[in-house]
Amino acid sequence: MQYKGRVILTATVVTALFAGLGTRLAFLHLKPSGNTLARIERARKMELEIRGPRGTVFDCNGHILALDAGTKHICVDPKYISRHGDLQKVLEAFEKHLPLSRTEIWKLLNQPEKQYVRVHCFARDQVVDALQTMKLGRGVIFEDAPVREYPKGVLAAHVIGFANQEGQGSAGIEQRLNTMLQGTPGIRSTLADGRRREIYSGRTVDIPPVPGKNIYLTIDQQIQYFTEKALDNLNEKYKPRGGACAIVQDVRTGKILAMASLPTYNLNRYNITPAEWMRNRAINFVYEPGSTMKAVIIASALDQGIVRQSDVYDCEKGIWYYGGRSLRDSHPEGLLSVADIVKKSSNIGAAKIALQMGDEKVYRSLRDFGFGTITGVGLPGEDAGIVWPVNKWSKISITRLAMGHEVLVSTIQLVAAFSAIANDGKLMKPYIVDRITDEHGKAVKEFTPEMIRTPIKPETAKQMRRLLARVTQSGGTGTGGAVPGYMVAGKTGTAQKVDLKNGGYLKNRYIASFIGFLPVENPAVCIIVVADDPVGAGYGGTVCAPYFKEIAEQAVRYLRIPPEGFPTEYIAPQTAQNFF
Repeated sequence: MQYKGRVILTATVVTALFAGLGTRLAFLHLKPSGNTLARIERARKMELEIRGPRGTVFDCNGHILALDAGTKHICVDPKYISRHGDLQKVLEAFEKHLPLSRTEIWKLLNQPEKQYVRVHCFARDQVVDALQTMKLGRGVIFEDAPVREYPKGVLAAHVIGFANQEGQGSAGIEQRLNTMLQGTPGIRSTLADGRRREIYSGRTVDIPPVPGKNIYLTIDQQIQYFTEKALDNLNEKYKPRGGACAIVQDVRTGKILAMASLPTYNLNRYNITPAEWMRNRAINFVYEPGSTMKAVIIASALDQGIVRQSDVYDCEKGIWYYGGRSLRDSHPEGLLSVADIVKKSSNIGAAKIALQMGDEKVYRSLRDFGFGTITGVGLPGEDAGIVWPVNKWSKISITRLAMGHEVLVSTIQLVAAFSAIANDGKLMKPYIVDRITDEHGKAVKEFTPEMIRTPIKPETAKQMRRLLARVTQSGGTGTGGAVPGYMVAGKTGTAQKVDLKNGGYLKNRYIASFIGFLPVENPAVCIIVVADDPVGAGYGGTVCAPYFKEIAEQAVRYLRIPPEGFPTEYIAPQTAQNFF
């Protein structure tokens, strides 16, 4: 009995000890100290950065090209609704206005243990307004969820670019001016549940974001439309394997009125677009320009007094040997004046003029006209091209440079250079953003014309304009670019494609181009059309000149440019045809 009593006593003491320890542990867990409570409270707190509406992108006349659609996610707090709300009223409201069945809605609402459930994403204003007027209580939350929309679809796709689902600009102006368009994010202090999801009833601080700035481009949507339409027509007929591009520029200011590139894509469907289609060939594709470069070399030779337009050169009946290599003309010519070398686009004549200039002056002329450096047009991804320094030239390099070989240029560089000839020798910086405004329409930054330099004198530019006008007249290589009622200055370009694998040039593979401006005596716009590897033809005068004409005819009519001079009012007329 004595032994039995000891066992009972020992068991009682041990049980009491464990009971005490259990009680202490329960107290510590169920009745936290002040420090523990503070730690739990801190863990539940959450600070969020709230992205506000992105700025709108307009064309030069205020037409919307990109905007944030004010959609909202419709969310609920089932726990709050089950305790304090009207579950039946919410159910009926959702069934009436949302594309969900009563069963689907009930499953989402009937989760009384949850404090956050997303019911419907990206609801439009009409739906949101209808639900908000029904006063469904604090358990129904409308969460800002802006969606970037591009009302014109493919129009000016490579200029505008797009913003991704995270609201980051990823191409074009959307990328280049992303910081401006984004605005300043807001701050929200709130509480989170165990899965770090916001408890809407726990918000303590809610500072709204500042909307992004609005961007007004120099692009005119009407000119952009018929420029893209002309490229579509070119593509339908010649199906250029490497794509095509076109630019329309105001020669006096440097404003880009249109910039188009093929292949193109719908900005609203960027996520299913091949990356190569997003390439802006007007600024991001460099190539040997071919005969368009002759205008630059001959203008410089005239400006420096090295030649006169009446000077005559022997074009060797179409084949000439220099430096151990032959140089050919597509159409054999004998004696030609400088004026006729431009009109007939003689490679041999241009090469002999370049030799008379000498290496250093040819190199300097190319650089003065802007080749070998980016123009700074204001879009991401611009390529500077290549102008090799003289110490890397071979003996025959100068003769090839004169006909647009051994140099890589971009289309935007060619437009800037020809616009300098049109603009009395003033090389203007091309630009594509006109102004930036805040949400109230007040201008925060304005862009104005900027002259870079004067590669040639005004009198030389006038002389060169008249020489280039002969190219589109009878006997010239660019008669397909002539516009009835207007004097058009132009130049064809036909360059064999470089064989990037094996070196040399690809047989019967060309980059065709035509560039020009009008009217000759008082130029207003410069237009270029480029086709990379067209099928069935190669000459710039055949492939591109007719589509230059198509754009030019509509541009002069739309801008009301009189044949004899610059328009008195550079504003789209109210009676102009509206394509949108």
